[in-house]
Amino acid sequence: MFSKLLSAGALAFGLSLVAGAAAACPDVRQNGATGRYTGQQLYDPKFFNVTAGGNHSLQRNCRRIYNSLRSDRGEGYFPVRPDFTLQTPGLQGFKLVISVVSECDSTLLINTPAGNWYYDDDDNGNLDARIDLTSPSSGILDIWVGTVDGEYCNAQLRLETF
Repeated sequence: MFSKLLSAGALAFGLSLVAGAAAACPDVRQNGATGRYTGQQLYDPKFFNVTAGGNHSLQRNCRRIYNSLRSDRGEGYFPVRPDFTLQTPGLQGFKLVISVVSECDSTLLINTPAGNWYYDDDDNGNLDARIDLTSPSSGILDIWVGTVDGEYCNAQLRLETF
């Protein structure tokens, strides 16, 4: 009887660790700062101040997201909640550029309206991140601004269409 209780307790503990690890990953079910921008509105760049960083390792702790990336792969530390949750109607026919300028080595993680995950580390130059979506779809766009090493720093997110 005692061994069955011990086994059940070990199983429950193991399941709670797995659930805790999943909860420590970027989560599209949560919302960041909200906004609504059409492709035409983003033709004039929009800038947003943000604190880059987080304490959840994408590469080590969030393998489901990491393995489904449709772009670069690398280390990045992000919060659970997105920094921004944006409604983006009318993006058809535009190219959407999402970039970061920061005081540190920034990373960028986005989940598109189509449910695709993208990551970048240094494509904006100067250790800053940039993701170009050449055929963006309209809908909800979640954006996380992280860092390579888990530190925090001041950053600015830029959204622009072409």
